[in-house]
Amino acid sequence: MKKLALLLVMLPGICAWGFGQEFKLNGKLNAFKPIDKILFSYNDGQTRVSDSASVTNGGFEIKGNIAEPVVAFMSIVYTRKPGQQVIDDVLQFWLEPANINMTATSSLKSAKFTGSKGQPDYAKITALEKQFSPRLEKLLNSYAAARRANNKSQIEKLGNQLDSIKEAHAEDLYANFLDKNPNTPIGLYVVNMYKSFQPDADKALALFNKLPESLQQLPSGIEMKKKIETSQKTAVGKYALDFTQNDTLGKPVSLSSFKGKYVLLDFWASWCHPCRAENPNVVKAFNKYKDKNFTVVSVSLDNSKDKWLKAIHDDGMPWTHVSDLKYWKNDVAKLYGISSVPQNLLIDPQGKIVAKNLRGEALEEKLAELIKL
Repeated sequence: MKKLALLLVMLPGICAWGFGQEFKLNGKLNAFKPIDKILFSYNDGQTRVSDSASVTNGGFEIKGNIAEPVVAFMSIVYTRKPGQQVIDDVLQFWLEPANINMTATSSLKSAKFTGSKGQPDYAKITALEKQFSPRLEKLLNSYAAARRANNKSQIEKLGNQLDSIKEAHAEDLYANFLDKNPNTPIGLYVVNMYKSFQPDADKALALFNKLPESLQQLPSGIEMKKKIETSQKTAVGKYALDFTQNDTLGKPVSLSSFKGKYVLLDFWASWCHPCRAENPNVVKAFNKYKDKNFTVVSVSLDNSKDKWLKAIHDDGMPWTHVSDLKYWKNDVAKLYGISSVPQNLLIDPQGKIVAKNLRGEALEEKLAELIKL
């Protein structure tokens, strides 16, 4: 059995916890097609841990160490014919420091677990998620179609419906689950999912505070609370957090130096394809309102100055750009709790955040509402 530890760069801001307590997973697969091997992975802090195991007479065993319980992934590699392998039959399950037994017949979807305290509740919540998902997925598809067709009335209508259904999803599914299962071992997972649908940081913190102290004090619990508190500080209606970072010429620039103007604080990177696709919209808005007390300050999560400068030139972005070239560890990104890009905040002349994550024509529409040409 060979183990690879790969840096998980898409989970910035999470402390590296290191290895902790041992787990052992014993699996028994009955009536499966011929299996080449089992693939297995999970996240341990900033590290993506991947493992594989051979299957003998339907059985396999995987051992390892984790700092705290996590969601793990398992899949099967089938060999259809010599030289042709197919990865299929993916399973998500709750992994914790314990001796865990798993049995399945024909498919991993039939898997049954014993020895895990969290798996029963994880199975319950994933079953509930499947009930809620179709309506949300249908609405997302309709919204995407409206965006492609540039149907503004439908975009606005469906966007409002999406906001409503996401918040309902958060309350009816995740908050309700915690109300009924206040001591669940998967409490941090539930709050994290709640946060992904509910943008109100105050509500997320209130839900987090209901968790048992033992969960709150886990490394991911401590980190989660920090992120929620950062979200509270950077919510619409709050004053933007000041910072100073060097521009493309190495000269320090402070956000507060733009007070008195509307400022779009834009987080992006040259390597981020969605960011590059969004840049023309920002350029259009800048050109329309640059003489009307509006500007843009872009914070790049690049780590290559040459690539950063080339992207600025190629995308024609003639406003203020800053970066410390620390990639996901950019100090301003950490200050604002940025864990994905693109993201932006619109700040008014008094320094107050008035909108967040304006995409497409939404930025220009918001500026038209605030600034009279």
